[in-house]
Formats: sequence, C-alpha cells, structure tokens
Amino acid sequence: MIQGQPSQATPKKVNPEQCKHPRVQIVSRDEDSEYVECQECGDVFESSELKDMAIEEKKDPDEEDPDEE
Repeated sequence: MIQGQPSQATPKKVNPEQCKHPRVQIVSRDEDSEYVECQECGDVFESSELKDMAIEEKKDPDEEDPDEE
C-alpha cells in the first residue's frame, strides 16, 4: 500500500490575499497549462499567474518614479 499525503494538510499560516507565494509545488499539468499550489497559503493557480505577480510586484504603482513626469 502506498502512503500519500493526507487530504487535510496542516493549517495554512498565511492569508492567500497577502501571501507572495514564495514556495510553490506543481499539482497538475495539461497540454498548455501548469497549475501550482502555494505551500504557505494553499492557494492553487496557473503558474503563469505567478510570473505575472512577480512582474507586478517589481513595478509597484504606488511607488512612481519622480523622473517620469
């Protein structure tokens, strides 16, 4: 008998809306998509969204460059 991970994981420590998803694990793949689960908050999303989140974080709209005016 193969032991798998329990369906009820340990309680998540971080709110998915505040989490920056520092550790993710691939949970599913198909022909043109890959889905990952954040190990911190438990949120599941398409891996391309993780790349988009990183790009948005680098160019924070709240911190505009004063030289751009």
